[in-house]
Amino acid sequence: MLLDYQIQAPTHRCARSGRELKPGERIHSVLRIEGGKFLREDVAAEHWHGPPPQVFAHWQGRVPSANKPRKMPIDDEVLVECLARLQDDPDPAKRRFRYVLALLLIRRKRMRLVETSHHAGVETLHLADPKSGATYEVLDPQLAEDELEAVQEEVFRVLGWD
Repeated sequence: MLLDYQIQAPTHRCARSGRELKPGERIHSVLRIEGGKFLREDVAAEHWHGPPPQVFAHWQGRVPSANKPRKMPIDDEVLVECLARLQDDPDPAKRRFRYVLALLLIRRKRMRLVETSHHAGVETLHLADPKSGATYEVLDPQLAEDELEAVQEEVFRVLGWD
């Protein structure tokens, strides 16, 4: 099943200058929403002047070596920021994305599952952030296993963890 959104994969080109990003080079990445789609942009350090307006999330890292592929480390704070920003978004694709973020944060022990509740046939996860004390409610979009895997792959791809 195709999901309602597509996320652009990393291009290995600087979004500001268009030049190819070299292995080992420090980059800044931003995630923004445009036309209902998640878009990722990588920016070379010399062209970074801070996050542009309307950015959903941003982080920094290095371009992986071509001969030594590695996964970028997962920045839990980026995931928490994304979870918080999607709190009240009614878009079903973004709700699925948020649900997978919540599961990932629970799995990584960055969030604690306090309880689950049911109302009108919908399950809600109640999460607590031990660092900040913030609480979150995350609706279960009732994804089939293959849908859940597809959304998880999209989360990893947009953040460069594929």
